[in-house]
Amino acid sequence: MSRRRRCEEAIRDQETGIRKGKIFMGIRSYQDLEVWHKAMDLVVLCYKMSNGFPRNEVYGLASQLQRAAVSIPANIAEGRERQHSREFLQYLSIAYSSLAELETHIHIARRLGYIDENKFSEMVEKTAEIGKMLNGLRKSVAKTAGT
Repeated sequence: MSRRRRCEEAIRDQETGIRKGKIFMGIRSYQDLEVWHKAMDLVVLCYKMSNGFPRNEVYGLASQLQRAAVSIPANIAEGRERQHSREFLQYLSIAYSSLAELETHIHIARRLGYIDENKFSEMVEKTAEIGKMLNGLRKSVAKTAGT
């Protein structure tokens, strides 16, 4: 393989977070997906953010927010390790739904005054970025699945 070809394959597609070229040839593991890494970073941010919630929210909003956040990279990983593209698509859909749930919890936290406008904007930007990446990945996987 030429040096140029190797360099091209190493470049990640901005929209999907996967290496350009064949979808599954460049992805050996869910850890090769940029969207998984971004979702993992979001989990950490959500845990740190929810630590500032009132104590009475430990088993309420904080827990729901954390569970929704964790669900995103977990479903990306589980879906990628499935045998068929259609199964992967189903898990990506679940991850996207969890992302919508997380955004809703973030809106609630802002309305209750648990987070300020700056934190709210930061979190919504990150969820929007991950949402775009998930949509791009879903489209790419759907092409290979013939759906």
